[in-house]
Amino acid sequence: MKIGMIGLGKMGGNMRERLRRAGHEVVGFDLDESLRDVASLEELVAALEPPRLVWVMVPHGKPTRSTVEQLGELLSEGDLVVEGGNSKFTEDVELDALLAPKGIGYVDCGVSGGIWGLDNGYGLMCGGRPEHVEIAMPIFDALRPEGPREEGFVHAGDVGAGHYAKMVHNGIEYGLMHAYAEGYELLSAKDIVKDVKGCFQAWSRGTVVRSWLLDLLVKALDERPGLEDISEYTTDSGEGRWTVEEAINMAVPMPVISAALFARFASRQENSPAMQAVAALRGQFGGHAVKLLDDAASKEEGQVEVHHGAEPKHDGGERPGAGESDAGADAAEAGPSSGGGSTGGAQGPTSGTGETGDAGERSSSGA
Repeated sequence: MKIGMIGLGKMGGNMRERLRRAGHEVVGFDLDESLRDVASLEELVAALEPPRLVWVMVPHGKPTRSTVEQLGELLSEGDLVVEGGNSKFTEDVELDALLAPKGIGYVDCGVSGGIWGLDNGYGLMCGGRPEHVEIAMPIFDALRPEGPREEGFVHAGDVGAGHYAKMVHNGIEYGLMHAYAEGYELLSAKDIVKDVKGCFQAWSRGTVVRSWLLDLLVKALDERPGLEDISEYTTDSGEGRWTVEEAINMAVPMPVISAALFARFASRQENSPAMQAVAALRGQFGGHAVKLLDDAASKEEGQVEVHHGAEPKHDGGERPGAGESDAGADAAEAGPSSGGGSTGGAQGPTSGTGETGDAGERSSSGA
């Protein structure tokens, strides 16, 4: 099968290579001249025989919308667009409505697998009309892991369902990562525990908490036994926020994922304004000592810290889509999300798509 691939960064480039290994022909476009096979979207469309299939792997938001809008002007009735980035499910509905009047199909596909997907395959969650999903099935089969289709691919439902499933997938990842992190801190704090990394490594086989994320934590502790030089500042790429927002909209209790998301917000504060207020209130109603950061005398007395006018650390990704830009801008993970950058040789899936820029520019990921 011959398809077009727009966006050839870490994810898109590896997906192109995996498809080629499976015998498919891929015409790729990226803003990076060293990566692309053709110089423009027009050339990409012209290189494909109708009915065409074009896979889009660019950051969600403006870059994806711009790319799909351009394809809407270039493709013909009977062609198909697969959006494989991390678009919000509501955006999928809008993009489908943009293409449907022209007879162009639309399938949304959440992709998990990160840089390891080239060899191990990608977990795929798609949404769309059955006839459109069937057209793309040879491509899905080539990209997913070997083995039973249902263990690496799902047609989750209507347009938007694929990215909805991927959103929840990434939200779950937030909770899992934070649970491991809390366990790490407690083990590290107890003086009778002498081998923290060994505890996690011993859990990697035969236990109920074994997972690929656990393996990655062991790897991180191998590289930096005390996680030296790693800042606690943790960003989020959007999907965790969307998950919590959707839980609120649907009145679904989600305390674990919400707490994991809020912990990331707290990691970006030099001093917590909320805890400053608590300390100040204790001083007001109970006469408890309040420590001021610029008060040398109170520091010597070991009182509780409060900082006048504390400001949070700069958050480069305040909201889902923050930092988005038009063609040419980098986008932070999709992650592999939640797992964005490479962690090295550990194998297994990671959340988030890879990142490419608008109409094919590469970008970095994060969850």
